[in-house]
Amino acid sequence: MLVDARRGMMLVAVAAAATVTAAGCGAGEEDSAAEVTAVATTTQVADLVRNVGGERVAVEQFLQPGSDPHEYEPRPSDAAALEDAAVVFRSGGGLDDFLDGVIENAGGDAETVTLIDSATAVRADDPHWWQDPRNAVAAAETIADALAAADPAGAGDYRRNAREYAATIERLDQAIGRCMKRVPAAQRQLVTTHDSYGYFADRYDVEILGALIPSASTEAQPSAGETAALVERIGAERVEAIFPESPLDPDLEQVVADEAGAIVGDPLWADSLGPEGSGGATYVGALASDAEAMVAGFTGDQVSCPGL
Repeated sequence: MLVDARRGMMLVAVAAAATVTAAGCGAGEEDSAAEVTAVATTTQVADLVRNVGGERVAVEQFLQPGSDPHEYEPRPSDAAALEDAAVVFRSGGGLDDFLDGVIENAGGDAETVTLIDSATAVRADDPHWWQDPRNAVAAAETIADALAAADPAGAGDYRRNAREYAATIERLDQAIGRCMKRVPAAQRQLVTTHDSYGYFADRYDVEILGALIPSASTEAQPSAGETAALVERIGAERVEAIFPESPLDPDLEQVVADEAGAIVGDPLWADSLGPEGSGGATYVGALASDAEAMVAGFTGDQVSCPGL
């Protein structure tokens, strides 16, 4: 396993996340000092809102670290959280459609903000907009505007936080771009669990060679023919590594890798951030971790990007 390759880029991520509260707070765990309560559907959305909202905003998030949004079943506490919320932030693009039913069953009149609508580039049938950091920057600005409307007294804080957070994301974006360019273009071939890295691939000139689940949803099932064709292509292209996605079981990746003569690389943080203390506990941490894992996997540990 490529366990040491991502240390360098993680220095950027750890520094950026140092002032962020833990991403695991769920419904009912409000900060009593906050001026505004906001609901966030996914782990990525919750982390963005925390970075922009700072101490003025208590964030209630539905999905917890390591959970799969494609399989989420709403809880009674989700509807209760909406009753007290001033703003509801959803990811959009079909990833968190479960929110519609929660809203129908809940009281309150919170504004709902769909962050994929602020993305500067949207891929058809692909809800993973945050995999392009430029979309996260745009989302941060949208979050600041929505929080400012709900809490005008904090408008200056929200917009300042958004600018500072955007600068952090932009620095990481540039660092990832430099790191990826150290990998020969012919080796930047990505095979993952499901189709969740199209935005990342477009941004950093990575070829999506295939996915074990050829769908933007983890609930789809590959046919035997699709899997066999992917194995053949991986072998023909001499792909170094196949990347599983945390927290999904990597058994299928191991089988395909063995048949194709590849290895299983470090897990990527595709649909969910990781638990507190992990490399993927924050948005910037997950993005950095994924990029460094890919660079190591593409090159068989021959290239890394220390000191970023």
